[in-house]
Amino acid sequence: QGKKLSYNNIMDADGALACVREFDETACVVVKHANPCGVAIGDDILDVYQRAFNADSLSAFGGIIAFNRTCTKEVADAIAKVFVEIVIAPDFEKEALELFKKRKNLRILELGKFNKREKKIEIRNVDGGILVQDTDTKILTKSDLTIVTKKRPSDQDINTALFTWKVLRHAKSNGILIANNDTTIGLGAGQVSRVDSVDIAMKKSGESIQGSILCSDAFFPFRDSIDKIAGSGIKAVLQPGGSVRDNEVISACNEHG
Repeated sequence: QGKKLSYNNIMDADGALACVREFDETACVVVKHANPCGVAIGDDILDVYQRAFNADSLSAFGGIIAFNRTCTKEVADAIAKVFVEIVIAPDFEKEALELFKKRKNLRILELGKFNKREKKIEIRNVDGGILVQDTDTKILTKSDLTIVTKKRPSDQDINTALFTWKVLRHAKSNGILIANNDTTIGLGAGQVSRVDSVDIAMKKSGESIQGSILCSDAFFPFRDSIDKIAGSGIKAVLQPGGSVRDNEVISACNEHG
């Protein structure tokens, strides 16, 4: 049901679907302007939706919501209280669709059962030709990680970092994402400076930043971002490394614990 899909609707819906397909657990993804502004995983779909939406409810206004499980009547009732453009799910309870019918402009996309992301070719137009590349579908695991600081993360910290990484790959670079308790709490994306993305992510995180994990989609070129998060409550950082100043960045992490 709903209005005809616009170009941006289709692009954002595709981004939301790609992100929610990362997870085996019950997941909800909220996308706004091509970025995942709220993502949560868990057992109960209503709880997962509420955490994902409330992760950044300001940005979620007018966004796109994607689930990897059946959208229930209870979830539909909660969604009907806010303004969103599209709801995506494998299927919908009949009572949920009845509730959504009252919102004639709301677009409902029922996709049927879908699996994890698969490799495919991405094509982009450039002046005079096209760029072609494989999609990044690698699933990062604990064995892929190298702990380079004196302080070692707990297993829960690592699990949170791996959750965060699955989401961050769907945000625009420079991308910084902070998460806590299987919920994203602050995204800084599309900035021309990595430290600017850190600033935005921290601001959006608010008090939830205590005990959280920060992920960066590329290496830190300087230690300024680490100095910025010192004393904030962030416990650990996940980043690819590869900077000529890696040792400086690692030293900053050691200094700040």
